[in-house]
Amino acid sequence: MCTDVDGTLVTRPVRTTCPYCGVGCGVLATPDGRGGAAIAGDPAHPANQGRLCSKGSALGETLSLEDRLLQPEVAGKRASWDAALDAVAEGFRRGLAQHGPEGVALYVSGQLLTEDYYAANKFAKGVLGTANIDSNSRLCMASAVAAHTRAFGEDVVPGTYEDLELADTVVLVGSNLAWCHPVLFQRVMAAKAARPSMTLIVVDPRRTATCAGADLHLALRPGSDVALFAALLKHLRDEGLADRAWLNSHAEGVEAALEAAQAIAPEAAALTGLDPALITRFCTAWAASPRTVTLWSMGVNQSSAGTDKANAIINCHLLTGRIGLPGAGPFSVTGQPNAMGGRETGALATMLAGHLRFDEPAEHAALAAFWNAPALPRAPGLKATQLFAALEAQRISALWVMATNPAVSLPDGDAVRGALARAPFLVVSEVTRRSDTAAYAHVRLPALAWAEKTGTVTNSERVISRQRGFLPAPGEARPDWWMVAEVARRLGHGGFGWDGPAAIFREHAAVTGLARPSARAFDISGLAGLADDAYAALAPTRWPVPADGPASARFFAQGGVLAGRARLVPTPFRAPAEDVCPDFPLRLLTGRLRDQWHTMTRTGAVPRLMAHSPEPTLTLHPTDVPGVAPGALVVAESIRGRTIFRLALDEGQARGTAFAPMHWAAELAPSGRVNALVAPHVDPVSFQPELKSAAIRVSAYGATWHAAVLSATRLPRDLAPYETAIVVEGGWRHELAGQGAPAEAFALLLTLLDTPGTAWQRMEDPAVGLYRAAAIRGGRLVGAVLLGPDAALPPRAWLAALLASEDPLAPAERAALLAGARPDGPPPSPLVCACHGVTAAAIQGCGGDVAKVGAATRAGTGCGSCKPEIAALLARLEPA
Repeated sequence: MCTDVDGTLVTRPVRTTCPYCGVGCGVLATPDGRGGAAIAGDPAHPANQGRLCSKGSALGETLSLEDRLLQPEVAGKRASWDAALDAVAEGFRRGLAQHGPEGVALYVSGQLLTEDYYAANKFAKGVLGTANIDSNSRLCMASAVAAHTRAFGEDVVPGTYEDLELADTVVLVGSNLAWCHPVLFQRVMAAKAARPSMTLIVVDPRRTATCAGADLHLALRPGSDVALFAALLKHLRDEGLADRAWLNSHAEGVEAALEAAQAIAPEAAALTGLDPALITRFCTAWAASPRTVTLWSMGVNQSSAGTDKANAIINCHLLTGRIGLPGAGPFSVTGQPNAMGGRETGALATMLAGHLRFDEPAEHAALAAFWNAPALPRAPGLKATQLFAALEAQRISALWVMATNPAVSLPDGDAVRGALARAPFLVVSEVTRRSDTAAYAHVRLPALAWAEKTGTVTNSERVISRQRGFLPAPGEARPDWWMVAEVARRLGHGGFGWDGPAAIFREHAAVTGLARPSARAFDISGLAGLADDAYAALAPTRWPVPADGPASARFFAQGGVLAGRARLVPTPFRAPAEDVCPDFPLRLLTGRLRDQWHTMTRTGAVPRLMAHSPEPTLTLHPTDVPGVAPGALVVAESIRGRTIFRLALDEGQARGTAFAPMHWAAELAPSGRVNALVAPHVDPVSFQPELKSAAIRVSAYGATWHAAVLSATRLPRDLAPYETAIVVEGGWRHELAGQGAPAEAFALLLTLLDTPGTAWQRMEDPAVGLYRAAAIRGGRLVGAVLLGPDAALPPRAWLAALLASEDPLAPAERAALLAGARPDGPPPSPLVCACHGVTAAAIQGCGGDVAKVGAATRAGTGCGSCKPEIAALLARLEPA
């Protein structure tokens, strides 16, 4: 894996796969022999062709062992692997004795490799006899899975990334592709540059960075997608574009779907809040383009009507036969690197392995025999929100959480934390100590991280790629599949005697060939005989790979490869489950930041990724918070929780809505956990939570003091009602605010920074509430406290740079410390391009257009996700 056969360390490039989003980019990692690696995009990988986003390009900066969990722990104390695994086995044995299979559960993750996923699912359903295994993919992909299953009889993504480049029209629905899947967005924009006639349409309540490249933006009312696509379906029928020959041969449910759309379409403008002329323009553009791809993501799925939204999109493609053809089809893109792999292995409460079904007796029997699992459950288990509700009610006695952070990511976050705190027995297998969830665990198991583990992942276009370890396992970290196998053995079950991931993959592939009286599109039985060396060398491979010969890259190209017929599904309109009201008049939309990933346990350790958005921010239209200035602190409240954010104002934000990023965990921002505000409403078909629609109210936070603190180490948590801590080069930056006496807050912060040998420069003006101090040791800056009555504190960037410097302070620098501004030269400028570290000042100094800026500074030439920001910056410089 990370050494040659003679034991020497590998320092040549290793082909592996990025661990972030579902694009599944290929990566070339070259170990440096010192625990790090140089990272580059793999030009031979079909997904990215050498491109990487800002997060992917910074992967080499996430390899530190500083916050790693490196030894097993039981009850907070270091333990041997035998003791820890014995404790896990005993905890599940006790849970089974207390409540039976319904009283034990696993909660797993799209961060797992397919082999880990397969082992976990086999353990839950085959050993424990419980269907209570669900994945955090329930939070991002479940509605797409359910919609695919209703339409196609199986969870099948019909198209490929190439279709995005071949299409004449690309429609992005609920997808900020420029920030969330930047490499795909750059592929689309490159195709549009090569063919200017190509049309890009964005359907999203927010004006996001993606809209900068769009020909048309439909800022529809949140949750109203079904009404828009009902209007489109009716328009397609009225214009005679229903492909009756294709429908007669390959589909059913046409009239019922059309009848449902007919009932909604006349009210589409009222329901969506869009100008009727804009709806007509959209419908006309879609209808006129036989080569149309409609791509959707979390803005569709994370809804109490997510499955109907996805089916409303699919219906339009089925009605017109625009599916399975080059440049045409509905396309769901996944949020996690191996969300697809989890679906393939059945690691969801609603599925069996290999796309086999609970309700097909022959398939259930075949899997039970293959696994020698007579207690294989016969019905779906608890889904994510149900599982944690059951944990809170003490109906779950033993829970194992793998590679995910539900304390942050699940809705109704405070209730989830309460459930974790009361769990009778909680196991967490994790990479990092910075996981909020790991803090509640009775047993912590150290897992291998991205750079160390080996296996496979499957991306959004069904391409299976190898993830190859290129660094040695640190400490006592082990693969997740190995932990599962060891616990299964302790519970007296065979069938887990794998000697490595290749053996697991072969078994997984064999399962996909089981029970084929009902055809399944997902079939990789042709890989079931893959030898270890062939597995090690496996190139990116798109399924299906049947044992009896090759299969088409696109499903439905000739009408379908599945048994039965495609189905158009009636999609009645349902508004979001939680409505706004006078007490809670704003609708909260949640989403992702350009440079961050999930709960920041990986990206949060990289200073340049934290620089672009260093605090939890709530974005509102200026008219929704009259009298509150941007940069002030505001309190957001729902009926379930309360958070404090830094306010941003944007006239492009729809009135009556607010936007906040979902990433901030208590480890970095205790008061900024957005899911504390979100209700656990779910889609009735997919059980996916409605994470993007909570009713809130916003008011100014009446802080009596604000502080910025720079320190070499992270200060203790819970120092103030508002608190954010981020890494900077050389230390940590803290933003704090509270409602007590400023002098007392200042004194406390000085105490926390004061160490032997520290000299202080101080300035205090109690009359106006102004306090500043700089800590100097050995001639270097080692800390600073800037405290005042409002948020207008001196800039931090220059001081942070001094904190990272090994050089003694110059006299002029000492004199300027308390002003927070360098004595010579321009003030610090905010970062715009994280890939190449380019600031706004550097861009402003170039002039010209985005291309000229890229040529001069390299800004925008990496992942390209900063190009809209560069364009906006240049536009502000143009003379009126």
